[in-house]
Amino acid sequence: MPTEPKSLQEAIVYFSNPDNCIDYLALRRWPNGVICPTCGSDKVKFNPARRLWQCSSHHSKRQFSVKVGTIMEDSPIGLDKWLMAMWMVTNCKNGVSSYEIARDAKVTQKSAWFMLHRIRVAMQDEFFGSKLSGEVEVDETFIGGKARNMHLSERKRRITATGTKDKTAVMGILERGGKVRAAVVPSRRKTALQEQVRKHVTAGSALLQRCPAFV
Repeated sequence: MPTEPKSLQEAIVYFSNPDNCIDYLALRRWPNGVICPTCGSDKVKFNPARRLWQCSSHHSKRQFSVKVGTIMEDSPIGLDKWLMAMWMVTNCKNGVSSYEIARDAKVTQKSAWFMLHRIRVAMQDEFFGSKLSGEVEVDETFIGGKARNMHLSERKRRITATGTKDKTAVMGILERGGKVRAAVVPSRRKTALQEQVRKHVTAGSALLQRCPAFV
């Protein structure tokens, strides 16, 4: 298996070769050998001139590329740009915006947003997309910064009352020994909090909370 690019510069250089892109994806998608995404047959032959595989079985869609059956299938955007965007999403610790991808991948911001949206959806696999279960802790807090730490002009603009009026309610859900979720909620009302619990927690789980509004 080829070495992973360690920096953005290495990723740009490596993925600029279309054969590298195909090898990179094929080895990860089909570690035991390429199979036809339509019928599942492993009797396929690669056409290097067109960079396509052809299944030996006679059926529709005999020819297929590495894009078929992926988030890139119906996109005219090249593999080099897709893989560079994926590299940025998975390696930038502070996250990456569509504007950054557009600038580095030399695509429009609209195309970058499209890629970023599909990549994020694809990352919601069984780990990220499944509900929490077992012993689940739930709590909420308010975020907005302390007034005494703000500049006077900023304080006058943002602080219009006392208490939590000018702060944002955030709810956290933790599966003990497992995953964690966080979400902005419109309020601390029972209906808003229970909606998030039903969305992220499997029915019948042991819910551990300090506030009775969660149950």
